[in-house]
Amino acid sequence: MAASESEFVPILLALPSLTPSLALEVLPHGLTLHRLFVQADGRTHDLLIGPEDPKDHLTQKYTNTIVGRYANRLPVTESTLSRSGITATFTPLANENPEVSLHGGPSGFDSKEWTPLLDPSESQLFSQAEVQTIMGTMPAGSAIVFRRISEDGEEGFPGKLLVEALVGLVQPSGPQVQQEVLNLGSVVLVYRAKLLDKAKVTPINLTQHWGFNLDASLRDEDERTSPESLSVKDHKLTIQADNTIELTSKGLSSGTLAPVKGTHHAHLEKETKKIGERWPESGYDEFYLFSSRDIIAPTRIPEKDLTPDKNFLQEILTTDQKDPVVELESDKSGLKITFDTNQSGVQFYSNNLTNPTKGARKKIHGGSGVSGAGDSYGVGSAAFLEFHEPLAAWQNPSTLGPSGDDTLLASGEIYNNYVRMDVWFKPPKHLKEE
Repeated sequence: MAASESEFVPILLALPSLTPSLALEVLPHGLTLHRLFVQADGRTHDLLIGPEDPKDHLTQKYTNTIVGRYANRLPVTESTLSRSGITATFTPLANENPEVSLHGGPSGFDSKEWTPLLDPSESQLFSQAEVQTIMGTMPAGSAIVFRRISEDGEEGFPGKLLVEALVGLVQPSGPQVQQEVLNLGSVVLVYRAKLLDKAKVTPINLTQHWGFNLDASLRDEDERTSPESLSVKDHKLTIQADNTIELTSKGLSSGTLAPVKGTHHAHLEKETKKIGERWPESGYDEFYLFSSRDIIAPTRIPEKDLTPDKNFLQEILTTDQKDPVVELESDKSGLKITFDTNQSGVQFYSNNLTNPTKGARKKIHGGSGVSGAGDSYGVGSAAFLEFHEPLAAWQNPSTLGPSGDDTLLASGEIYNNYVRMDVWFKPPKHLKEE
């Protein structure tokens, strides 16, 4: 089916009456986060890499889109699914190579049109109390719910699946300035899903495949000339993880954990360094399993428990982050983003497979904005941070993380996945001196 024009018309979400400001452009095509604007130092920054023209997301795949039904890589083999006394067999469809299904298969969620709900009360997967929280916490024009139905058998996945996603912005709940650091607000993503068929079970593992560069919008002309000049190697990255999941040569889970201590994967807070200081030859593309921690929202909700007065959003939207699982910051721009989630880990990918002669680079990032002009994004130009559960978790129980989620969903359950990103700004020294 050909894409419609309306799929590529950006929907602008913005926080009112805030200086500095935070705004987000969302496309119904692939539930794509097209731009994330921050005004913090007399400049406008766009924190997300990507094409200038929204329609170029058709060819610049997996750039800030949702991916699913299953994020990351699954082996193209038949497996047995079993949950809540329900069993099924499942064989994912190959797309990366004959042995690997990547991000849901040849035509995954990233390529589909999502329907925006004009009124959040039209939602079927958020309770009345949660809708009231959305409307009371996220100002008018700062949040929206999207919906799509994935039919039984789509890309080989069993069961007819209803999916809804809340995308919104939240104003700072506490002091806006903390130790000279300015809290600019938060981006919140909440994914819900349920099977519409009885006695079905399906794999599900959703994430936003978003790529960040906190320096890309700086105005220095000598740094806006070539794809190679745009890099996140000077960014600092903290990941609260003790292990990665060992991968096969095809990028599939081996079912074995590998300690990060003493390796280039040790992005622990006490060892925080610039990403480029331990840059591996092939770049980063690894799944980090978070250390044990308390999780404030379940990843599965019994459908009978989502009563009108039940509220799983309140704490997510109104509680300040106490111990973020991931932090990405730049001393150069003064920008920092921190993350909390109920997912068990994060895939960190450094845009290794990009080709700067193909695709397009946003004008605000120094590109021409023209696809194929040769000035797109180079290797290491972004930190993709994709929060989800371990790869093929139901096949590899030894890799389950803090949530204990095996990435299977049975009839009678509601999938519940959230990510909250807080945005911060600390004026760099050269700006203070000015």
